[in-house]
Amino acid sequence: MLLPAEIESKTLIPALRAILAKKLAEEHDIREDEISKMLGVTQAAISNYIRGTRGDPSLIAKLLSEKQVAQLIDELCENLASDLAYTPSSLSKFIGLCNYIKSSLLICEIHHNLESNIDEQVCKECENMLLKGPGSVY
Repeated sequence: MLLPAEIESKTLIPALRAILAKKLAEEHDIREDEISKMLGVTQAAISNYIRGTRGDPSLIAKLLSEKQVAQLIDELCENLASDLAYTPSSLSKFIGLCNYIKSSLLICEIHHNLESNIDEQVCKECENMLLKGPGSVY
C-alpha cells in the first residue's frame, strides 16, 4: 500500500517537473541548464523530461486535462520564467499545486492507477485525512 507522500514523490512531482520543463523550454525558450537550476534537478533529468522519457505520459495528460491544475501549472511556469529562479513565491505555488491535487482527491485516482487492489476501508480513511488537510490527525 503506497502512502500519498510516496505517490507524490514517485509519480506526481516527476510528472509536474516534466510539464514545467517542457513548457519552460518550448513556450519561454529557456535553456535546459537554466531549467535544471530552477527545478533543482540535473540538466540530464531536464533533457529526459523534455524528451518524454521521464514522467508518466498518461499522468501528464490527466493533469493537463484538469482545468484548475493546468491553470496552477501555467501560473507557476510564468512565475519561474519571469524570475528565472526558484523563489519563495514559486515554491509556494508548487506546494499549493501539490496540495490542490491531494485535497481535490486527484491523488486518489493516481493511486488507483498504480495499485488496483486497494482495501476500500483503508482508501476511505486515507481520503478522509486528505480532505481534512495537511497536519490533521485522527
